[in-house]
Amino acid sequence: MYPLLLSLLILPFMATDMMKEARFTPKDLPYAYDALAPELSEETLHYHHDKHYVGYVNKLNELIVDTPFADQPLEDIILSADGPIYNNAAQAWNHEFYFDQLSPRPRKEPSGALLEAIDRSFGSLDELKAQMSKAAAGLFGSGWVWLAEDKSGRLAVVSEANAGNPMRHGMRPLMTIDVWEHAYYIDYRNRRPDAVEALWNRIDWKVVGDRYERR
Repeated sequence: MYPLLLSLLILPFMATDMMKEARFTPKDLPYAYDALAPELSEETLHYHHDKHYVGYVNKLNELIVDTPFADQPLEDIILSADGPIYNNAAQAWNHEFYFDQLSPRPRKEPSGALLEAIDRSFGSLDELKAQMSKAAAGLFGSGWVWLAEDKSGRLAVVSEANAGNPMRHGMRPLMTIDVWEHAYYIDYRNRRPDAVEALWNRIDWKVVGDRYERR
């Protein structure tokens, strides 16, 4: 009798604590784990999504309990936090953004307003790819290379170390290349340029275009 009563009294508090700690929920991939092969293998996506991305989300939930960030949207945390909270928040956001831009059946080229913006800023899609690929291959250590829009509406290639995100500079991210080793090492070992070159085959320019036109 008494143990049962005690359990019934404790359970609501446990449920509240669990909800409090699970502020953010990892998103599932928008495609099957084997859908991006051969550019990205099923093993890579399991490792990248299930271990690294989910790990960042879980760690963020743990870190923000009983802090001013506990009720803030993810983007607000990225803009105002520092240290481990910022790192895990940015990595959670960066990974969701990265996975969402890939597709088993991508639109191969941009069109409309995005294509016009690329031509204005880089001269051509080929030049944009060349600049992003060079930046991704040359970024020392771990990080991200972004296609982002600045406040004037100009597009730029932005290299960021570690969890860096161009939102911190007042820019709007449109596309990204993840150059942390866990994003490519299983498939390409130390051949980062090959991994970057292959990734272009899975970039869905429809997604990138929708991001550009979303205001």
